[in-house]
Amino acid sequence: MLDTTITRRAALMGAASVGAWLASPARALVQAGKGLPVPAFIDQLIGRMTLEEKAGQLSLMAAAWGGSKAISLNPPSGGPSFEGQVEEARRGQLTGVFNGNSARMARIMQTAAVTGSRLKIPLIFAADIIHGHRTIFPVPLAEAASFEPELARRTAEMAAFEAAGAGIDWNFAPMVDIARDQRWGRGVEGAGEDVLLGNLFAVARVKGFQGDDFRSTEHMLATAKHFAAYGAAEAGLDYNTVDISERTLREVYLPPFKAALDANALSVMAAFNELSGIPATGNEWLMTGLLRGEWGFKGFVVSDYTGDEEMIAHGFAKDAREATKLAFLAGVDMSMQSGFYRQHLPSLVRAGEVPEERVNESVRRVLAIKAMLGLFDDPFRRIDEKREAARSMTPRARALAREAGRKSIVLLKNDGDLLPLPRSGKRVALIGPFASGPQNLNGPWVVYGDDSKSVDLATGMGAALRDKNALVVAPGSGVEEAIPGGIEAAVAAARQADVVVLAIGESFNMSGEAQSRTEIVVPEPQQALVEAVAALGKPTVIVLKNGRALALDKAVNGAQAILVTWFLGTETGNAIADVLFGAYSPSGRLPVSFPRSSGQQPYHYAHKPTGRPNPPGEKLEEYKTHFRGITNSALYPFGHGLTYGRMEYGSLTVNAQGGKEIIITATVTNRGTRGGEEVAQLYIRDRAASITRPVRELKAFRKLALAPGKSEQVRFVLRREDLAFIGRDNRPVVEAGEFDVWVAPSAEAAGVTGRFTLS
Repeated sequence: MLDTTITRRAALMGAASVGAWLASPARALVQAGKGLPVPAFIDQLIGRMTLEEKAGQLSLMAAAWGGSKAISLNPPSGGPSFEGQVEEARRGQLTGVFNGNSARMARIMQTAAVTGSRLKIPLIFAADIIHGHRTIFPVPLAEAASFEPELARRTAEMAAFEAAGAGIDWNFAPMVDIARDQRWGRGVEGAGEDVLLGNLFAVARVKGFQGDDFRSTEHMLATAKHFAAYGAAEAGLDYNTVDISERTLREVYLPPFKAALDANALSVMAAFNELSGIPATGNEWLMTGLLRGEWGFKGFVVSDYTGDEEMIAHGFAKDAREATKLAFLAGVDMSMQSGFYRQHLPSLVRAGEVPEERVNESVRRVLAIKAMLGLFDDPFRRIDEKREAARSMTPRARALAREAGRKSIVLLKNDGDLLPLPRSGKRVALIGPFASGPQNLNGPWVVYGDDSKSVDLATGMGAALRDKNALVVAPGSGVEEAIPGGIEAAVAAARQADVVVLAIGESFNMSGEAQSRTEIVVPEPQQALVEAVAALGKPTVIVLKNGRALALDKAVNGAQAILVTWFLGTETGNAIADVLFGAYSPSGRLPVSFPRSSGQQPYHYAHKPTGRPNPPGEKLEEYKTHFRGITNSALYPFGHGLTYGRMEYGSLTVNAQGGKEIIITATVTNRGTRGGEEVAQLYIRDRAASITRPVRELKAFRKLALAPGKSEQVRFVLRREDLAFIGRDNRPVVEAGEFDVWVAPSAEAAGVTGRFTLS
């Protein structure tokens, strides 16, 4: 049995031994070409390393001592015991581990590395902190619905505050993949279908995770993933082939990565997919030519989980040795989980197939970032068990989770102003598989959250109602299976109520990695439940739980009110109750288009018109672009969302300022009796260009709060560079011509429209 008792004296001795490398003048920074600022001691250290130790610094493994959730998130690894992994750290065979158990685990491993290894190089501890550490915030797609990048920065910063307190130095987030096919399960981890929104949330999350000081014990290194075009997988099938033009790659899928790197993200994760015939993990043009050459990226690239090994199954590498060579020479500095680099890099160097200087460059990047994170100064700087407990789920964090939750909720419809519900005077039947219980609150990709500490919908609604006996709860059905007698009991409960709230949708494990769906609909047992309850004719509110856009049909879409609530995390029930009962007027907007049918996928608002567009409106014309029976439009479009006010757009002005910038203004008025927050969105269309352009493109938005009867003028400024697109030579170009412009509440709403000419 491994002795897990590590004294403070041993920890300090470890820090002191590493600190010898930091004595003056070694703290002076030197520039390694165009790379990171590298402390002088690092090249001295590299000069003392064996090839095996260098390969160890380029090898990252899943923590052998991980929680049950961490184990379930990836395929079985068959790796060593914890004692065996600690011994690997002593032998210099690891650069670090990910998704480990706690600060205690990190302390044991770090002590082994800095007191027991030959060169005393500290480990780096990584994790998937996708939307919270102990306090769980809304899934990233939900948070994008807030249209508040600053909110995402704040929740990322709070997640970093908790995680860094638990010994985590490096985060495998944000995911910045654009997702335009809602069948793909991993869209839940991103910001949706729009490039501008993707750029803004990528920047916000990088800044939130990293802060301004890499040495901060309240922040951690961010990773932009998955490079690149993972969200473009054919048919929305996870891990599937991607075959797109370089123009589409540069115009749609690359910009959020560039935005994240410009925000100083220093880690990039390679994608699983192949890109036009070459797996991303072995794609030299992508990882070296574009990322380092064209963009000047200075950090390091890590493979995804066994991404190098998977090039064998792709049919790109014949065996493990060749996969190692291809991945490394393509520009992937660090191998995750396969163990290929430590198994094969030394022999590849000795055989002359991989230059040792290339290995040194990668090791230099890794060690330089460890130094930037302060790990050579104090390997235990983020490892503190008392601090871990003190930072976990504080009242401030829970308050932020509640705020983020309610700002993420989207009100799709509210016929007859059914919402908000009164807090007294009416009996409410809460029905559905998500009415109560902790298991589907936090959502997918949660490594460290505790389901039992999250607030379910029944609890949140019960706390909001003045009469606790006014709420009756019945599940009605399971998520994907019927409950014997469930519908009958639910109908009986609904019959006694004045209003019905139906909590339906997807379970947490229906979204996320490897959870592609062929039909993005409410599962049949739940649909049957809704139909039965709807037959009573009671006022009905649908509360959707979902990790993607859904095709809503029949009684679900026929309900008087529909709320999209995604997976909101720790404060789920309270956040939804705040909106249901009017403590907060819904302000979220859809970051993805809800289709009319699953068969429309992939559908996104910024599609091309084709040469035969169907005329605007619901009328279908023969030999025009549409599927049989439905228009080529969304059921609920990108940007759509209602408030408890009634917003009206008017008074558009378009003023071209000498061809250098265009000033666009419009007036938004709340004609309702309640206040609300509106997201005014600016869209354009280039009417004729050398490369055909989408029917609309979002260029800016502004969120404004309006009291009843109040108006506010919104002002947008378009500059020439805002009108650029990727031209025929795959470079940005701005062309003269006529442009349509809309200021509107969604990508398919009329709002107010005008036109300008760019000379």
